Amino acid sequence: MYVSARSDYALQAMLAVAAADPVGGGGLVKAAALAGRQDIPLSFLQGILVDLRRSGLLHSHRGTDGGYTLARPAAEISVGDVLRAVGGSLTTVRGLPADQAGYRGAATGLRDVWLAVHGAVALVVDRTTLADLLGTQHPAVDTRQAPTR
Repeated sequence: MYVSARSDYALQAMLAVAAADPVGGGGLVKAAALAGRQDIPLSFLQGILVDLRRSGLLHSHRGTDGGYTLARPAAEISVGDVLRAVGGSLTTVRGLPADQAGYRGAATGLRDVWLAVHGAVALVVDRTTLADLLGTQHPAVDTRQAPTR
């Protein structure tokens, strides 16, 4: 799995918004403040915030007192939701979603490997919420069992 700067910044921004309003009381966070706190270029962040809003993860409020709030509680927004909102498929093979990879001959089994990788990634990111990351539980799945090379 490749985590782009865009995906990483989106998660940082969502966590900063969630941290600013932990109980959902309507605390607004301005884009410029998010950019400054997380050291994200503002122009890049603004495009990310548009995608997060269009995906139903953030609400934006206009005006001088405006800003961003989570569209639903942090416990209901997974890392996978954020990654899909800004990057599409969680895993890609040559730029295509893993389920669209096609092989012939001796390489036919590769598609199954990529689908298994996709499933493993989805398991972790879909079970880990913003609330988990702001608390003491990380990640939702114990990755210490995975073999390392």
